[in-house]
Amino acid sequence: MTGPDAPLAPILETAGLTKRFPGVLALDEVAFSLRPGEAHALVGENGAGKSTLIKVLTGVYRPDAGSLLFQGAPLRPATPLDAQRAGISTIYQEVNLVPLMSVARNLYLGREPKNRLGLIDFGRMHAEAERTLREYGVSVDVRAPLRTLGLGAQQMVALARAVDVDARVVIMDEPTSSLEPREVETLFGVIGRLRERGIAIVYVSHRLDELYRVCDRVTVLRDGRVVHTGALAELPRLRLVALMLGREVEQVRREGLTRFSGERTASADEPVLVAEDLRVRHLVDGVTLRIRPGEIVGLGGLLGAGRTETAKAIAGALPLDGGRVSVAGVPLRRRSTAAAIRGGISLLPEDRKAEGIVPGLSVRDNIALAALPRLSRFGLVSERRVDRVVATFMERLRIKAAGPHQPVGELSGGNQQKVLLARWLALHPKVLLLDEPTRGVDVGAKAEVQRLIDELAADGLGVLLISSDLEELIEGSERVVVLKDGAVVGELVGEDVTEDALLAAIADAAGPDGTAPVPAAPGGEAGSG
Repeated sequence: MTGPDAPLAPILETAGLTKRFPGVLALDEVAFSLRPGEAHALVGENGAGKSTLIKVLTGVYRPDAGSLLFQGAPLRPATPLDAQRAGISTIYQEVNLVPLMSVARNLYLGREPKNRLGLIDFGRMHAEAERTLREYGVSVDVRAPLRTLGLGAQQMVALARAVDVDARVVIMDEPTSSLEPREVETLFGVIGRLRERGIAIVYVSHRLDELYRVCDRVTVLRDGRVVHTGALAELPRLRLVALMLGREVEQVRREGLTRFSGERTASADEPVLVAEDLRVRHLVDGVTLRIRPGEIVGLGGLLGAGRTETAKAIAGALPLDGGRVSVAGVPLRRRSTAAAIRGGISLLPEDRKAEGIVPGLSVRDNIALAALPRLSRFGLVSERRVDRVVATFMERLRIKAAGPHQPVGELSGGNQQKVLLARWLALHPKVLLLDEPTRGVDVGAKAEVQRLIDELAADGLGVLLISSDLEELIEGSERVVVLKDGAVVGELVGEDVTEDALLAAIADAAGPDGTAPVPAAPGGEAGSG
C-alpha cells in the first residue's frame, strides 16, 4: 500500500529476538515493530518477557540472537547510554533517579548547562528546570533534593528527563503506578503532544482502561513469545485478557478478573487484632480497628486519607503518640516493628523497591531474611531449614524464577511481590497488613495474589487490605473502613460493600468543599495513602 494512507515505516523493529537465562528462555524469536507517532501497548503476564524485551531494546541486556533496527539501521546498544544517545529513552515503574541530588540536577544529569568557564550554570539550570516541569504540571522547588518529592512528582521528573533528551522513542513502564488522577491526566496530555511530534511510545501497563484510551496497537507476549499483534480497538477486552492468560474467553468471563471467592465467613471468635484510638501527630487521628480471624477488612479513602500511615502505625513503623495495639488478646507493650513481628503482625509495604526487596540478594535470601532468627540455633543458621522453607513458599506462591539463587531484582514485578509475601508468610503471622498488594502486577499475577489472600483468610489469618483498585477492595473485603485526614469517617459492612456505596462514603467524607470523590491512584505519594 502506498500513498498518504500507507502505514509509516517502523522507527524501531525487531526480528527473531531471543534471550536466554540459565534455565529460562525469556524471549523466543520476538518480532516487534513501532511506528513514528504511535502509542503501542506491550502487555502480558508478569514473566511473559516484557521487561526483558525492554532491557534488550535499551542496552541493559545483549540478545543471544535476532536483529534490532532503529530508524532503518542496525542497532546493538551495549549500554542504556548507547540507547539514549541513539534516541531511545525509558521511564521505569520504579523511579530510577538520584534521590539525594536536587530536582534540577536529576533533570539535567550529565548534560548540565555550562557557563563560559565550563562550570555548571546553576541559575540557568534552575530556570530551565522550572520551565520544563511546569509543562508537566509539576510546581516544586527545583533546588530541593528529589527525595523530598512524593512518588508521583518524582515520576513526572523522570518523564520530563526522558523526553528532554531528544528521544524518538519513549518506553513507559507502568508510568501511572505512582500518579494521582490529576497527574495521570497531565501524563496523557504529554503523550498526545509527543505523538504529534512524531515520537513513538511503547506503553506498558496492567490498567486496561489506560491501554484502550492511549494506544493504537498492542503486542501480547506470553512465555517469551508474541501471541498477538494488531489494532487495539479491534480487540475486545475479554479477548485481550484471554490472550494474556492463555485461556478461553468464556473461562475468563466465567471466572472474572479477581480471584476472591466472596464465600469466606469470619470467625465469631474475639478479634485477632485490636487497634484502639491510634494517634500519630498530623497523620493518624484516633483510628480504631478490629479484625477477626479469617476476616479481610478494607481501608478506603482519597489520596492522603491516612491508609498507609494507619498500617504503619499498627506495624510499629510509625511511633504512636497515643493508642493501643493487641494481637490475639495480648497487648504489644513495646512499639517497634520487631515487637510487632514477634507479636504476629506482618506488613507488606506499598513501595516494594524502597521498603521491601533487596534487589542484589537472591530469591532465597529475600524470602529467608525476616525468618533467619527462627531458622537458627545458637546463632548458627540451618541451611537445610532455610532451603526447605524457601522451596515450600516458592512452590505455594508459584514464584517464577530460574531457581532460588537468582537475584530477585531480575524477576518481574509480580514475582517480586510474591517473594515479599513469602518472606512475611514464613513468619507465620496472625495478622497480615497488605498495602497495595497488587500494585503494578498483571491480571494473571494479580489474580494469583488475590487467590492467596483468600486462602490465607480462609486459614484464619486476619487481613487488612489497602487497595486503590475499587473492584479489588469491594470483592475482597467483608468490611470497608473509610478514612479521611487520618480519621475514620464511615464503615461499610456485608451487602453494603458496593462500588456505589463506597464512592458515596468517600464523597461524603470529602465534604462540601467540592473535593473530587476520586479514590487514590495505586501507589500514590509515599506515606500519603
